[in-house]
Amino acid sequence: MPPRWPRKPDRNDPDFRKLDDRMNFAVHVAVAATINSGLWFFHNLTAATWDWLPLFTSAWVVVLLGHLIYIAAIANYSPTPPKST
Repeated sequence: MPPRWPRKPDRNDPDFRKLDDRMNFAVHVAVAATINSGLWFFHNLTAATWDWLPLFTSAWVVVLLGHLIYIAAIANYSPTPPKST
């Protein structure tokens, strides 16, 4: 069953923003895992050397760690103050 949000989704809702950021991170991890595992699979099948592949995978891991640090420690999920007119 897909998760249900109990109220109308709104990016101004701090709980929704937090959940949305975590779901985006999960998608980012899934895409990275799919692409990197596919590249390593074909790398192991071919006789050619792909010298760039370890660097590519390492760079993507660093980006994922940065994304995780942002959503876990940096992102501000406090309620947004109302805008004055």
